[in-house]
Amino acid sequence: MRNNDLKPETLAAQAMGHVDETTGAVTPPIHLATTYERAPDNSYPKGYIYTRNENPTYDIAEELLARLENGADAMILASGMSAAVAPFMTLRPGDHVLAASVMYWGLRKWLIGFAEQWQIDLDFFDAGNPETAAGLIKPGKTKIVWIETPSNPLWDCLDIAWFAQLAHGAGARLCVDSTCATPVLSRPIEHGADIVMHSATKYLNGHSDVLAGALVTSKDDDWWQRLRRVRSEQGLVIGPFEAWLLLRGMRTLHLRVRKASENAQAIAEHFHSHAKVDSVLYPGLPTHPGHEVALKQMDGFGGMLSLRIAGGEAAAVKVAANLQLIHRATSLGGVESLVEHRASIEGAGTPVPSDLLRFSIGIEDAGDLIQDLEQALDML
Repeated sequence: MRNNDLKPETLAAQAMGHVDETTGAVTPPIHLATTYERAPDNSYPKGYIYTRNENPTYDIAEELLARLENGADAMILASGMSAAVAPFMTLRPGDHVLAASVMYWGLRKWLIGFAEQWQIDLDFFDAGNPETAAGLIKPGKTKIVWIETPSNPLWDCLDIAWFAQLAHGAGARLCVDSTCATPVLSRPIEHGADIVMHSATKYLNGHSDVLAGALVTSKDDDWWQRLRRVRSEQGLVIGPFEAWLLLRGMRTLHLRVRKASENAQAIAEHFHSHAKVDSVLYPGLPTHPGHEVALKQMDGFGGMLSLRIAGGEAAAVKVAANLQLIHRATSLGGVESLVEHRASIEGAGTPVPSDLLRFSIGIEDAGDLIQDLEQALDML
């Protein structure tokens, strides 16, 4: 069967059907070489020059990710931050960026500093009232519209198609951080996005043992080639071993994401009316303000949710401290469940409520996770 006829689950599980031509190995090899030999005529007939430009170990992971996102091309980078900042590095002084007020905190802080240093015009629209973006966009001047959906850690769901129309009408490109949705649940390019970004450290790898990022483009144009040069010239390149581990993780992506989503839905439904929980923020609940948008553009609701604990910050911190099974740790998207008190992590100026706990739900037994949360809430 041709790859074009195969389902995404099959392509991922079989690493695009790759079998090593030299050995017949069904696991792709790692290419550690940093440089490649020229032919006698001084050309590079194999297409590889230097590992900061490309490496055969990247190829399968990038091809697979492009297929999963229905994109024209993909590239993997050294980290999620590398992938996130790369599009902004193509801007010129005076260009305008429009971004959601709620996004990954590290990127938001970097973007504010970058805009000030490089004289980039930057506006944030209210992610809770996304229609405010229409009054902030600047036709001819806005170059990038950046959204994250579902957005971390309130899990607002932004209408990708609406933002694509807004951006394109102003001559801008829409970039979507789809880290928490993954291509299993959402494929922003199908809704008009120009670039999809992933912190591949999270769900794409899924085992909390790789630092990586990824970008996928809707078309291989001049801007995409500028982004490739940014990766090479800034040294934002991933190591071959990490690229190999990333591909290994992607082979189980569909199983992991669906199990985590199933668990998160069960937990959200169990605690949405709990006496010691003021609210559950999860797009899979009909009461969530992003539920209808999620139904329109997602094939599930993901493994991320937040609980706002009755009793405020002190109670939230105590609940996290009393969890026995769910680990208190940064990051998300691994097979193990994690919890964070995000306001403490983000510090002064955070828009995150102080009573909020963010959960990355893993692939454990849902009943065990519910029991752990119950016993921690019982200790309030």
